[in-house]
Amino acid sequence: MTKTYEVNNVKCGGCANTLITALEKDYGKVEVDLDVHPRKITLDINESQEEALKVKLRGLGYPLVTDELSGFEKATTSAKSFVSCAVGKFNVATNK
Repeated sequence: MTKTYEVNNVKCGGCANTLITALEKDYGKVEVDLDVHPRKITLDINESQEEALKVKLRGLGYPLVTDELSGFEKATTSAKSFVSCAVGKFNVATNK
């Protein structure tokens, strides 16, 4: 089923590109809404995949807003998310 989640630390299109690339292998088409804050991601997922999604997002530095186990608060940003943002921008710029 298609579900939408709110995600922390997605600052720009580079971060969105990083998320899409990392998640589309497991979840198919992934959409990131950069017009709202916190950002929203929409993907096809079933209940058995939700915990794996939470773990993967935390590992990338983009925890779910509603995930109390993430260790992040809404206003914080991890160093890992800045690195992902820079890498995502580079990939978009170089079309890789």
